[in-house]
Amino acid sequence: MRILLDIGHPAHVHYFRNFVRIMESRGHEFVIVARDKDLSHTLLEAYNLPYLSRGRGKRNLLGKLIYMLQADFLILRRSIRLKPDLFLSFASPYAAQVSKFFGKPHISFDDTEHAVLGHLFYRPFTNIVLTPSSYNKSFGEKQIRFNGFMELCYLHPNYYKPDDSVLELLNVQEGEEYAIVRFVSWNASHDVDEKGLSNIDKIELVELLAKKMKVFVSSEGEMPEEIRKYQFRIPPEFMHDALFFARLYVGEGGTTASESAILGTPAIYMNNLSMGYIEDEKRMGLLFQSTKKEEISKSIESIINGQSRSDYKTIAAEFIKDKIDPTAFLVWFIENYPESDKVMR
Repeated sequence: MRILLDIGHPAHVHYFRNFVRIMESRGHEFVIVARDKDLSHTLLEAYNLPYLSRGRGKRNLLGKLIYMLQADFLILRRSIRLKPDLFLSFASPYAAQVSKFFGKPHISFDDTEHAVLGHLFYRPFTNIVLTPSSYNKSFGEKQIRFNGFMELCYLHPNYYKPDDSVLELLNVQEGEEYAIVRFVSWNASHDVDEKGLSNIDKIELVELLAKKMKVFVSSEGEMPEEIRKYQFRIPPEFMHDALFFARLYVGEGGTTASESAILGTPAIYMNNLSMGYIEDEKRMGLLFQSTKKEEISKSIESIINGQSRSDYKTIAAEFIKDKIDPTAFLVWFIENYPESDKVMR
């Protein structure tokens, strides 16, 4: 089978990298098209996954529409050469629209309910939308729910084993506690009308944490001068290990907050937007959500003075033990499509 896979975000590399390896070992052929978004290309190269770049994308609405036409044309040209049997993505309008031109199925993952603009441009051209069971939006007959989370595509125990050599990269001593803080750029299509912490709030947050433990700060945008000394850079493929051994994570991005929770590292999610999987993790006491300084400070204190790291690891293990391996599910679903669709119905 020939599959065109579109990657729009660094997280998507993780969603599909194990799937690609397994499918290639079974004789299937891939072409990966990837947006130059943050560390997407760096991760693809780190995992030795060849790709075709579709550029950086645009920030404003008009620019996004123009970029969509450009990306469609690039994928169209590559598909003429590849002649894909199937298009695959996480909510990609470009793969979806080109698949319809070729009369081939487009199968998509989605776990972001508030990405309304994205839904408008990809869903009409998509055959199947695979969503976690916690997803609280209905796509009708196109939707198939699975009992799991996107992050389990790569953090499921079948694939992930923590590597403590990351502590040496971070220059963290044995038993030394640290926090990871992450600020996002707020330029995704589903971030319209949303904004993050002010620079003053970022400085105060980092300084509060720094009084209690070592702090590492990651930022998609420009970082205030006052906290640049806390900025850290490690090979991106070690980020999940850094999260695993951290005492807590504080950040504006939902994916990293969810990764932390699944790894058993308590997460404070500083964002007004929520998703079904975020609500699940909040109910289990693995994730706390607020954009208010006072509530964030209280959550930090509660985590530090409350349960131990091992307690959170136990909660996380219990939380995911009845979830499926989404990668194994996707291998079965794609290899047996369209019969697999009928089975799931």
